Amino acid sequence: MDGPGEQSHLVKRVVLPSGKTIEVVYSRQADSARFERGRPRAEPHQDLHVCIECSCEFVYPVQWEEAGPVNWTVLLHCPNCQLYREGVFAQDTVEAFDEELDRGASMLERDYARLVHANMSQEIDLFVVALAADAILPEDF
Repeated sequence: MDGPGEQSHLVKRVVLPSGKTIEVVYSRQADSARFERGRPRAEPHQDLHVCIECSCEFVYPVQWEEAGPVNWTVLLHCPNCQLYREGVFAQDTVEAFDEELDRGASMLERDYARLVHANMSQEIDLFVVALAADAILPEDF
């Protein structure tokens, strides 16, 4: 039984790599037992978006989960050489990776918008040529 002022649980606020904030509730006994026996050590800081095998810069996370109070276990995949690797990384390394993923997603969105615009422009040009040649018939619609 807990004494006065002691809590039987620990509430920890965690900011996920996606930016969402969650609260994780640990029982004090389970928490101390879990982190005392074999706390996973974080690998040195590194650019997680770069493959350690082929240096491709398109590595992405397959899965990530909390691995202690300040570390994350992350399963990474390289689409170039098909390497999968799992590691334990510090919060700052994972946050830098998350920022790189956001930057890459923004680049993809911009490139996609430019591609759509170029394709639509080409279709409009072809439609104008077809109208001028009187090649558009009611059956076309």
